[in-house]
Amino acid sequence: MADIKKLLAEYAEGFNKKIAAFFSLPTGKERRAMEAMAYSVLNGGKRLRPFLMTETAKLFGKTPEETFPAAAALEMLHTYSLIHDDLPAMDNDDLRRGHPTCHKQFDEATAILAGDGLLTYAFEVLADSFYIDSVKMELIRLLAKGAGAYDGMVAGQMLDLIAETLESPENPTALINHIEEMKTGRLLRYAVMAGAIIGGASVQERQNLDVYAQKIGLAFQIADDILDETGNVEQMGKTLKKDASQNKLTFVSCYGLENAQKQAQKLVSEAIEALSGFHQSADVLRALAHFIIERKS
Repeated sequence: MADIKKLLAEYAEGFNKKIAAFFSLPTGKERRAMEAMAYSVLNGGKRLRPFLMTETAKLFGKTPEETFPAAAALEMLHTYSLIHDDLPAMDNDDLRRGHPTCHKQFDEATAILAGDGLLTYAFEVLADSFYIDSVKMELIRLLAKGAGAYDGMVAGQMLDLIAETLESPENPTALINHIEEMKTGRLLRYAVMAGAIIGGASVQERQNLDVYAQKIGLAFQIADDILDETGNVEQMGKTLKKDASQNKLTFVSCYGLENAQKQAQKLVSEAIEALSGFHQSADVLRALAHFIIERKS
């Protein structure tokens, strides 16, 4: 089994050096927005989504350099979502990746603009990338859809906020699955599918990878909900045990801790089964699926 922690750490080190080049600062006072953007992107993070994209593309012989523009754009968009998720009007968090959240380090207005800046910058990076036009357009379209308000990340965040106001949801397990499939799952799914697009995967290969991505997306959020209950603040780098106090619907509140753990394990098994056609070349993706539910942060 691949040493996924070591591989992730090595990947993150190289990725961090390369993505920093996107954040040269303007000379005027408007540089504050870019400073806040850089602060949020460069302040740690496992780089799980870029790594997932890169490892998927490797199945088809693509190098990390060939996936980097799309991986960088995804990390920018992901970071925008974290900045906005931490705002007082949303989850109202003070800590992210072991550092003050963007609105605490700067101010709320600057944090909003930093999130807006990263969202738009992600598409600029993709538009300026070296991919052929057909690949570029598919990556842009898929990222916009995955992040959007129809059935993407914005829709999932909206439904998550609405769920806080529901005293007795009619079908809480179906609701939490739907929320997290959009809120968390869409960008993890994008990471895998972008890797497949860059790699030139066949229709069947894309379908199998999409199943893998959907399963690990839900497993990732279940693990996050479990860690919110059982994790360590220093390891997690963010405020814990807020879900219950905010009346948040979570996998733990729906299934209970033990059953949530079993559900996560089942999803990982199903994800790994979807990779059977890739044989040993997908061993890192298999190890990553296990890591998702075994991680401590």
